[in-house]
Amino acid sequence: MDKRNNKTLWLLLIICLLTVVPFLGIYDYNTKGEPRESIVSYTMIESGNWILPRNSVGEMAYKPPFFYWTVAIVSAIWGEVTEFTSRIPSAVAYILLTIATFLFYGRRGDRKLALATALVSFTTWELHRHGFNCRIDMLLTFFIVGALMAFYRWYERGMNGIPLWAILLMSLGTLSKGPIGALLPCLVTGVFLLCRRVNFFRAFFSMLAFGLLSLILPAIWYYAAWQQGGQEFIDLVMEENVGRMTSTMSYQSCVEPWYYNFITLLPGYLPWTLLALLALFGVDWKKIGKGNADEEGKKRSILSRAVSSLRNVSSLDLFSLLSIVVIFVFYCIPQSKRSAYLMPIYPFIAYFVAKLLFWVHDYHPRIWKGYCGFLSIAGLIVALAFVVLKWIPIDQGWFHGRHGFQNYTMVLLLQQAGAWWQWLILALGVVVLAGWWKKKMYFWGIVALIMAIYLHVDAIYKPAALNAKSVKGIAAKVEELVPEDKGKLYEFIEDGVLAKGDPVHYFEMNFYLHDRVANFYKDKPSSGFLMIGTEDAERWLPKFEEEGYRFTKMYDSGEQRVAGQPMLLLKFDKQVVNTPSNS
Repeated sequence: MDKRNNKTLWLLLIICLLTVVPFLGIYDYNTKGEPRESIVSYTMIESGNWILPRNSVGEMAYKPPFFYWTVAIVSAIWGEVTEFTSRIPSAVAYILLTIATFLFYGRRGDRKLALATALVSFTTWELHRHGFNCRIDMLLTFFIVGALMAFYRWYERGMNGIPLWAILLMSLGTLSKGPIGALLPCLVTGVFLLCRRVNFFRAFFSMLAFGLLSLILPAIWYYAAWQQGGQEFIDLVMEENVGRMTSTMSYQSCVEPWYYNFITLLPGYLPWTLLALLALFGVDWKKIGKGNADEEGKKRSILSRAVSSLRNVSSLDLFSLLSIVVIFVFYCIPQSKRSAYLMPIYPFIAYFVAKLLFWVHDYHPRIWKGYCGFLSIAGLIVALAFVVLKWIPIDQGWFHGRHGFQNYTMVLLLQQAGAWWQWLILALGVVVLAGWWKKKMYFWGIVALIMAIYLHVDAIYKPAALNAKSVKGIAAKVEELVPEDKGKLYEFIEDGVLAKGDPVHYFEMNFYLHDRVANFYKDKPSSGFLMIGTEDAERWLPKFEEEGYRFTKMYDSGEQRVAGQPMLLLKFDKQVVNTPSNS
């Protein structure tokens, strides 16, 4: 890579680091997903079991351990598992994905197009939000995309030798979320080779051999985990891998209709979706579908011309297109669907979006100017809204419904925000957004506008909105009332007891209480302290009292909800129940 590309690479890396790392730990856990993952790493460190640890309620992790290893290693170096350390692996994968995208396209084409592709991918909403989460999806995305790029490099070199990087990345992908980490890169590359008229048997057996090689390292862990977990572990593996893909799971998990992926892709690719839709107005639709001027061209069907176009397209364009289509279609098949499953296609879509952006800029400047104006006004409104909220007196009576208290808390937190660095970010963002009216906006200006809006959201709005949902304060109150030396804490959640799979627990509470929450229903303890939702308490406490339990209320979370219900903290003791046999 030449010096200009090296400078661009370093600039891109600095942009990524400055817009991601400072904001990883400024908001608490606020959903069950993040603490559910981080508690596994916490248990690894505390128990010393790095193969198949179990949390305080006796459950093993639902996914292979590589992500948990990375969180545990970072946290061990830091000194403890925190929101910041648990999000570092996803942030690193997010940044490396951006860098890899630039390098992949920069070594095979125009430097400006490669940089635009990397920045489009970096600023898509779906990748952006997952880059800040303690979840497995971003790490898996990096391994899948990285393996695909390594396979393409192997193809460019005449398919000679063994693509070691592809095999290693597929191994790590499998160690992160199962065989899907190896299956998708092999499937996409196999289809690409066939489209490039590589012999079927060579393509099939090459992908089969590389796929099997990538399973060697994961097989070692699977064997060690089976030694610890036995049949329970095997059942979980079959459920999460075979059952999820064949829609034969024993419980409903993210079940969505076939068109769900189309719906989630549009908002997931914001803010670029809007410009792509506006670009449709610049297309001359009368020319679409027409044949060539010669008679033979007019007689050919649209399908035959499409096939011919695919054969004549560059290998890079074809590989990028097939990476999108094959993965997208693959994830339309199972009933279980999540927007995060489609993230491996985002860098490849960015390649075509970047081409579209330059086309719009060169041939339809009015569309480009309108989009820049919209972004600038939207960003200024976001900034102005924060200033206005700081000076408006808020009354709790304005907020009603199930989430009324949460929304009221969010507004209060927004009013309390305003540290010097937040005002600095706000001011810098306003300068960038207002600068559009003074200068002609090229592609880099649009990226600056988008990043200014993201900085406002990440530094000011996101912490307030998400901390309003956090139960960290409730956990601190429980810790104050029931310190570890005073007694054992238990939980009871009806959905956790009756669920066939993936049961609900107080994941957030358990993390902030340092993994000391046990299962009341399974353990049947004689004394201790119980956390239970108010609705569950109405249905189940009379049944427990018939068994001899006596409860004393110590704390009520009031309007703030934990796992969907206001939570009670009860002290309990179990007495012997007199029956005819012992009277």
